[in-house]
Amino acid sequence: MIIMTEQELFRFKKVEELKELGVNPFGERFDRTHLSKQIHDEFSKYTKEELEQINKTVIVAGRIVLKRVQGKAGFITLQDRDGRIQIYVRFNDVGEFSFNLFKHSDLGDIIGIEGHLFRTKTNELTVWAKEYTHLTKALRPLPDKWGGLQDIEEARRRRYVDLIVNEKAREIAILRPKIIRSFQRYLDNRGFIEVETPILQGILGGASARPFVTYHNTLDMNFYLRIATELHLKRLIVGGLEKVYEIGRLFRNEGMSSKHNPEFTTVEAYQAYTDMEGMMELTENLLSSVTKDVLGTYDITYQDKEISLKPPFRRVTMCDAIKKETDINFKEVTSLEEAKLLANEYDINVEKHFGIGHIIEAFFDKYVEPNIVEPTFIYEYPIEISPLAKKNKKNPRFTDRFELFIDSREYANAFSELNDPIDQKERFEAQLKERELGNEEASEMDVDFVEALEYGMPPTGGVGIGIDRFVMLLADAASIRDVILFPHMRHK
Repeated sequence: MIIMTEQELFRFKKVEELKELGVNPFGERFDRTHLSKQIHDEFSKYTKEELEQINKTVIVAGRIVLKRVQGKAGFITLQDRDGRIQIYVRFNDVGEFSFNLFKHSDLGDIIGIEGHLFRTKTNELTVWAKEYTHLTKALRPLPDKWGGLQDIEEARRRRYVDLIVNEKAREIAILRPKIIRSFQRYLDNRGFIEVETPILQGILGGASARPFVTYHNTLDMNFYLRIATELHLKRLIVGGLEKVYEIGRLFRNEGMSSKHNPEFTTVEAYQAYTDMEGMMELTENLLSSVTKDVLGTYDITYQDKEISLKPPFRRVTMCDAIKKETDINFKEVTSLEEAKLLANEYDINVEKHFGIGHIIEAFFDKYVEPNIVEPTFIYEYPIEISPLAKKNKKNPRFTDRFELFIDSREYANAFSELNDPIDQKERFEAQLKERELGNEEASEMDVDFVEALEYGMPPTGGVGIGIDRFVMLLADAASIRDVILFPHMRHK
């Protein structure tokens, strides 16, 4: 049984009172002429006397977030999508009926106002109401104006309330699509074709991750929610589209944290006739361009750290980065036994399926990644953890792959794409052996993809960038859940 608070009961009673007055508690269309920000931007420059001369009429609508009544007059602070504007309501101007609606309104109610602009004695730009229209009755009270939603988890769970009371949440909601559109413009302007690939996939591949599994009744077969868009995009390179990208959702059935949400958004881009170096240039220019486009500067503050996204970004190999922190040169470590001894000495857990490359990655994760602040390309990844990347010509134990790290987080993953179908088939077979040894994140054999490569894929570079994390960076948000409007949450 739902138990209502005294305030909620009082508000439900007001619904009936509105109906008795002939007022629809949940009203009809209301056409406005201005948002609050438009008014401030356009008219803040005018003095009290100039506003009187202009006598500008505006029509606004929004939610009551502050209200005070003194006798036959009062003030409202009205909040819309873009900000707030003060409203002055007087009995003599709106009439007895509308003034009573104003007096009996509650915080959270949605109203429409028509009036002219003026300045109060305190010089605040205000709308002097001539028409007052009730639009929507709020049946639940807003959180306390000083406390807001103190429980962060509750704010994320009830984002609709968080957006009402938290200006930062609204700013992020508006910033995110601006960032995505900036990504699109940059790639479109450089000849990339935006495409769509399947979300339901019959074969697991394109990344190392645990998938969500679903079932198709008509086809009588299991499907995975995609963990990457890579293999389908590379099929399009084989087909001759040459420069393609996709912005879309990926799904990984793994742990949740301030950096991970099971459902997240990436941009993946592939370009024929380039390589890892070309992808480095594309990545640093893309991210710096989006930052400048959206924020007007390359320099940001993230969680009290000053970071510059002005290119070029720092570049260092994975082995050199590990050597700097531990004095171990893994380019000279060629036996698994030696690598395991080093792992034991440095308190690295070695799983059953680990090869030397997995141990190198574990060293990097523990001793290097936490210390990176400025944008840094880490490149030359071990072949064992890079099944879709080309071998490095100088040292085939490693690949032409990089990841971009900023403030201890990975933001991009890219490589010179493997276009040798024979080598690719062998890599898939090695992944199958890892699955047999317990690596649930290893890829499956994608015969159709190997067949596509057999038709010939030109030398190609590819990159995947996490959009959610990049929004976090530009919005100075501590958690990925703060930049996803409806993140996945545990049950209460």
